[in-house]
Amino acid sequence: MSGDTNALSSGLSMAELGARVRAERRARGWPLERLAELSGVSRSMVSEVERGTKTPSVLVLDRLATAFGTSIARLLDDPAARPGVVVLPGARQRVVRDPAGWERRILSPALPGVEFEFMRTTLGPGVDAGEFAPHAPGSHEYVAVESGRLRLTVDGVPHDLGPGDSAYFPGDRRHAFANSADAPGDPCVYYLAMTLGASPHTPHGGHGE
Repeated sequence: MSGDTNALSSGLSMAELGARVRAERRARGWPLERLAELSGVSRSMVSEVERGTKTPSVLVLDRLATAFGTSIARLLDDPAARPGVVVLPGARQRVVRDPAGWERRILSPALPGVEFEFMRTTLGPGVDAGEFAPHAPGSHEYVAVESGRLRLTVDGVPHDLGPGDSAYFPGDRRHAFANSADAPGDPCVYYLAMTLGASPHTPHGGHGE
Protein backbone atom coordinates (compact mmCIF):
# COMPACT_ATOMS: atom_id res chain seq x y z
CA MET A 1 0.00 0.00 0.00
CA SER A 2 1.22 3.44 -0.86
CA GLY A 3 1.15 6.77 0.93
CA ASP A 4 -1.32 8.19 -1.59
CA THR A 5 -3.35 10.75 0.34
CA ASN A 6 -6.12 10.56 -2.26
CA ALA A 7 -7.16 7.10 -1.06
CA LEU A 8 -9.58 8.85 1.29
CA SER A 9 -11.53 11.58 -0.45
CA SER A 10 -13.82 14.40 0.69
CA GLY A 11 -11.20 16.19 2.73
CA LEU A 12 -10.06 13.68 5.38
CA SER A 13 -6.26 13.57 5.44
CA MET A 14 -4.15 10.64 6.53
CA ALA A 15 -3.06 12.65 9.56
CA GLU A 16 -6.70 13.24 10.57
CA LEU A 17 -7.54 9.57 10.12
CA GLY A 18 -4.51 8.60 12.16
CA ALA A 19 -5.56 10.95 14.94
CA ARG A 20 -9.03 9.37 14.98
CA VAL A 21 -7.62 5.86 15.23
CA ARG A 22 -5.21 6.89 17.97
CA ALA A 23 -7.99 8.64 19.94
CA GLU A 24 -10.23 5.55 19.73
CA ARG A 25 -7.38 3.33 20.93
CA ARG A 26 -6.43 5.60 23.80
CA ALA A 27 -10.07 5.98 24.88
CA ARG A 28 -9.99 2.25 25.55
CA GLY A 29 -6.63 2.36 27.26
CA TRP A 30 -5.11 -0.01 24.71
CA PRO A 31 -1.45 -0.16 23.74
CA LEU A 32 -0.66 -0.58 20.06
CA GLU A 33 -0.14 -4.29 20.62
CA ARG A 34 -3.70 -4.74 21.88
CA LEU A 35 -5.28 -3.06 18.85
CA ALA A 36 -3.02 -5.10 16.57
CA GLU A 37 -4.11 -8.31 18.33
CA LEU A 38 -7.84 -7.56 18.19
CA SER A 39 -7.83 -6.29 14.60
CA GLY A 40 -5.39 -8.76 13.06
CA VAL A 41 -3.46 -5.77 11.67
CA SER A 42 0.29 -5.74 12.30
CA ARG A 43 1.61 -3.43 15.00
CA SER A 44 3.82 -1.65 12.46
CA MET A 45 0.81 -0.98 10.19
CA VAL A 46 -1.28 0.33 13.11
CA SER A 47 1.59 2.62 14.07
CA GLU A 48 1.99 3.94 10.52
CA VAL A 49 -1.77 4.53 10.17
CA GLU A 50 -1.82 6.46 13.46
CA ARG A 51 1.14 8.57 12.35
CA GLY A 52 -0.49 9.23 8.98
CA THR A 53 2.45 7.85 7.04
CA LYS A 54 0.70 5.00 5.24
CA THR A 55 -2.64 4.76 3.46
CA PRO A 56 -4.61 1.80 4.83
CA SER A 57 -6.58 -0.47 2.52
CA VAL A 58 -10.33 -0.75 3.01
CA LEU A 59 -9.79 -4.16 4.62
CA VAL A 60 -7.38 -2.65 7.15
CA LEU A 61 -9.82 0.17 7.92
CA ASP A 62 -12.63 -2.34 8.35
CA ARG A 63 -10.55 -4.50 10.69
CA LEU A 64 -9.60 -1.52 12.82
CA ALA A 65 -13.22 -0.35 12.97
CA THR A 66 -14.38 -3.87 13.83
CA ALA A 67 -11.86 -4.08 16.66
CA PHE A 68 -13.34 -0.84 18.04
CA GLY A 69 -16.86 -2.26 17.68
CA THR A 70 -17.83 0.36 15.12
CA SER A 71 -18.00 0.98 11.37
CA ILE A 72 -15.74 2.68 8.85
CA ALA A 73 -18.36 5.45 8.57
CA ARG A 74 -18.08 6.19 12.28
CA LEU A 75 -14.29 6.04 12.12
CA LEU A 76 -14.18 8.61 9.32
CA ASP A 77 -16.83 11.06 10.52
CA ASP A 78 -17.98 12.68 13.73
CA PRO A 79 -21.65 11.96 14.54
CA ALA A 80 -24.17 14.56 13.41
CA ALA A 81 -24.61 17.17 16.12
CA ARG A 82 -28.39 17.34 15.88
CA PRO A 83 -31.24 14.83 15.63
CA GLY A 84 -33.92 14.84 12.97
CA VAL A 85 -33.34 15.00 9.22
CA VAL A 86 -29.65 14.87 8.25
CA VAL A 87 -28.81 15.55 4.59
CA LEU A 88 -25.46 14.21 3.36
CA PRO A 89 -24.60 15.91 0.05
CA GLY A 90 -22.70 13.81 -2.47
CA ALA A 91 -19.69 16.10 -2.23
CA ARG A 92 -19.38 15.33 1.49
CA GLN A 93 -19.77 11.57 1.28
CA ARG A 94 -16.62 9.70 2.21
CA VAL A 95 -15.17 7.61 -0.62
CA VAL A 96 -12.55 5.06 0.35
CA ARG A 97 -10.50 3.77 -2.57
CA ASP A 98 -8.53 0.57 -2.32
CA PRO A 99 -5.27 0.01 -4.24
CA ALA A 100 -6.66 -3.34 -5.45
CA GLY A 101 -9.07 -1.48 -7.77
CA TRP A 102 -12.31 -0.92 -5.90
CA GLU A 103 -14.03 1.80 -3.92
CA ARG A 104 -16.60 2.16 -1.17
CA ARG A 105 -18.84 5.25 -1.01
CA ILE A 106 -20.43 5.75 2.42
CA LEU A 107 -24.00 7.01 1.93
CA SER A 108 -25.16 7.11 5.55
CA PRO A 109 -24.27 9.97 7.91
CA ALA A 110 -22.78 9.01 11.28
CA LEU A 111 -25.46 9.47 13.97
CA PRO A 112 -25.03 9.54 17.74
CA GLY A 113 -25.86 6.19 19.31
CA VAL A 114 -26.60 4.50 15.97
CA GLU A 115 -24.29 1.82 14.57
CA PHE A 116 -25.54 1.62 10.98
CA GLU A 117 -23.70 1.93 7.69
CA PHE A 118 -25.12 2.17 4.16
CA MET A 119 -22.63 2.07 1.30
CA ARG A 120 -22.26 1.74 -2.46
CA THR A 121 -19.32 -0.36 -3.59
CA THR A 122 -17.79 -0.62 -7.05
CA LEU A 123 -15.51 -3.58 -7.79
CA GLY A 124 -13.39 -3.19 -10.91
CA PRO A 125 -13.10 -5.98 -13.48
CA GLY A 126 -11.84 -9.18 -11.89
CA VAL A 127 -11.34 -7.53 -8.49
CA ASP A 128 -11.51 -9.59 -5.30
CA ALA A 129 -12.05 -7.29 -2.31
CA GLY A 130 -10.82 -9.97 0.08
CA GLU A 131 -12.29 -11.43 3.25
CA PHE A 132 -13.71 -9.25 6.01
CA ALA A 133 -13.50 -10.27 9.64
CA PRO A 134 -16.69 -11.11 11.58
CA HIS A 135 -18.37 -8.21 13.31
CA ALA A 136 -19.87 -8.42 16.80
CA PRO A 137 -22.67 -10.94 17.45
CA GLY A 138 -26.05 -9.45 16.59
CA SER A 139 -24.71 -7.69 13.48
CA HIS A 140 -26.72 -7.90 10.25
CA GLU A 141 -25.76 -7.22 6.61
CA TYR A 142 -27.94 -6.81 3.51
CA VAL A 143 -26.59 -6.77 -0.05
CA ALA A 144 -28.28 -5.69 -3.31
CA VAL A 145 -26.57 -5.84 -6.71
CA GLU A 146 -27.12 -2.94 -9.10
CA SER A 147 -24.98 -4.15 -12.02
CA GLY A 148 -22.43 -6.81 -12.87
CA ARG A 149 -21.89 -10.09 -11.05
CA LEU A 150 -21.06 -10.41 -7.36
CA ARG A 151 -19.69 -13.47 -5.61
CA LEU A 152 -20.61 -13.19 -1.94
CA THR A 153 -18.81 -15.77 0.20
CA VAL A 154 -19.98 -16.32 3.78
CA ASP A 155 -18.02 -18.70 6.01
CA GLY A 156 -16.42 -20.20 2.91
CA VAL A 157 -19.68 -20.81 1.03
CA PRO A 158 -20.00 -18.83 -2.25
CA HIS A 159 -23.26 -17.25 -3.46
CA ASP A 160 -23.41 -15.77 -6.96
CA LEU A 161 -25.63 -12.69 -7.36
CA GLY A 162 -26.62 -10.81 -10.51
CA PRO A 163 -28.33 -7.47 -11.24
CA GLY A 164 -31.43 -7.06 -9.07
CA ASP A 165 -30.48 -9.91 -6.71
CA SER A 166 -30.23 -9.31 -2.99
CA ALA A 167 -29.12 -11.28 0.07
CA TYR A 168 -28.92 -11.17 3.84
CA PHE A 169 -26.28 -12.71 6.09
CA PRO A 170 -25.38 -12.46 9.78
CA GLY A 171 -22.55 -9.95 10.16
CA ASP A 172 -20.72 -12.10 12.70
CA ARG A 173 -19.55 -14.49 9.96
CA ARG A 174 -16.47 -14.29 7.78
CA HIS A 175 -17.55 -12.67 4.52
CA ALA A 176 -15.93 -11.77 1.21
CA PHE A 177 -16.89 -9.94 -1.98
CA ALA A 178 -15.54 -10.45 -5.50
CA ASN A 179 -16.45 -9.39 -9.03
CA SER A 180 -17.38 -12.67 -10.71
CA ALA A 181 -18.40 -11.28 -14.13
CA ASP A 182 -17.62 -13.55 -17.09
CA ALA A 183 -16.68 -10.56 -19.25
CA PRO A 184 -13.35 -9.20 -17.96
CA GLY A 185 -14.30 -5.58 -18.57
CA ASP A 186 -17.51 -5.46 -16.51
CA PRO A 187 -17.45 -3.69 -13.11
CA CYS A 188 -19.77 -4.79 -10.32
CA VAL A 189 -21.79 -2.25 -8.37
CA TYR A 190 -23.65 -3.23 -5.22
CA TYR A 191 -25.20 -1.67 -2.13
CA LEU A 192 -24.63 -2.92 1.40
CA ALA A 193 -26.50 -1.96 4.56
CA MET A 194 -25.05 -3.02 7.90
CA THR A 195 -26.17 -2.78 11.51
CA LEU A 196 -23.65 -3.66 14.20
CA GLY A 197 -24.25 -5.56 17.42
CA ALA A 198 -22.75 -4.40 20.70
CA SER A 199 -19.02 -5.07 20.97
CA PRO A 200 -17.44 -6.22 24.25
CA HIS A 201 -14.46 -3.96 23.42
CA THR A 202 -16.49 -0.72 23.31
CA PRO A 203 -16.05 1.37 26.48
CA HIS A 204 -19.06 2.69 28.39
CA GLY A 205 -20.24 5.91 26.78
CA GLY A 206 -18.41 5.13 23.53
CA HIS A 207 -19.71 4.69 20.03
CA GLY A 208 -21.48 1.46 20.80
CA GLU A 209 -23.91 3.08 23.23
